[in-house]
Amino acid sequence: MSLTDRIAEIEEEISSTKYNKVTQHHIGKLKAKLAQLREQVVAQSSGPKGSGYGVRKAGDATVAIVGLPSVGKSTLLNSVTAAESETAAYAFTTLDVIPGVLQYRQARIQMLDLPGLIAGAARGAGRGREVLSVIRAADLVLHLVDASEPASRVILQELEDAGLRLDGRRPNGAIARTSRGGIEIISTVSQELEEEAIKAVAREYGVVNAQIVLREQFNLDLLVDLLAGTRVYPPSLTVLTKIDLASKTQLAQARELCPNAIEIAPPTGQGLDALRDAIYERLDFISVFMKPQGQSADLEEPLVVRRGTTVTEICNALHRDFLRKFRYALVWGDSAKFPGQTVGLAHVVADGDLVSIITHR
Repeated sequence: MSLTDRIAEIEEEISSTKYNKVTQHHIGKLKAKLAQLREQVVAQSSGPKGSGYGVRKAGDATVAIVGLPSVGKSTLLNSVTAAESETAAYAFTTLDVIPGVLQYRQARIQMLDLPGLIAGAARGAGRGREVLSVIRAADLVLHLVDASEPASRVILQELEDAGLRLDGRRPNGAIARTSRGGIEIISTVSQELEEEAIKAVAREYGVVNAQIVLREQFNLDLLVDLLAGTRVYPPSLTVLTKIDLASKTQLAQARELCPNAIEIAPPTGQGLDALRDAIYERLDFISVFMKPQGQSADLEEPLVVRRGTTVTEICNALHRDFLRKFRYALVWGDSAKFPGQTVGLAHVVADGDLVSIITHR
């Protein structure tokens, strides 16, 4: 039996089994098996040599443009970058990943036009495995929805099945494996899950001896996410495109399905400035000013990095020699305990910081 058939079989059994305290144990084991099978599908996603799926990340951040076939991804890419992605009024025009660069507010943002996803993509349909592997590595997922034919749930379900938790966070729990003693459950809050159900799901992941700590209310899906440890939690933006072609009724329906979405019409330029702003803000960029060793600070052209960036990453962004010859760094700004603080490579910079990298001659 193929992976796809096994996944379909387990999905059917889960949907046909009524959930209650008696069936918790069984459904939990099924969901753990299903998650592991889906991970196997994603793991087989390297793509053939020369397919275009081995895209090297470039710039200050990477944005994956996802959506159904012919939703307008290529048109959007061509409208906001210098890329030239083939467009046509039929499905599956984009068979490879087409990169482009959006240059905005001193940031260079890599935009990836991906082949359209279809129902069953997480099982491998329509090159789904390859496309989803690229999406998992992105810093931001831009979900493009056709305002005249909104079907946002299809894409969201495929991303969920592939282990992407858009705008989510990691479960508040921990697993510490031990050499013996079986599985001990420690919870700081009352749980609706039966302890035996938790242990059964853990055993499906090969956890036999461990201390499992739960610091929030868990359901089976959250428990599987904690045990899997392979989930990714990228930020996202939902964008309604082709609003100039949608009727009033269609647009009203699209807005109801996708509240707070950014609305654009690429051929006319409508909404593109708002989209660029939203991409920049959602990527959580900050500006860091550099002071070359023995020179005046450059306060005109900041180095744009993402929040949480360390001195190591700044060195890599400037030149590889900075890391090889690094002695220490001096920092002025909100991340410093005092002006001109001496810090090491692990120091995390803040917005507006002034940084001077001191190297060996």
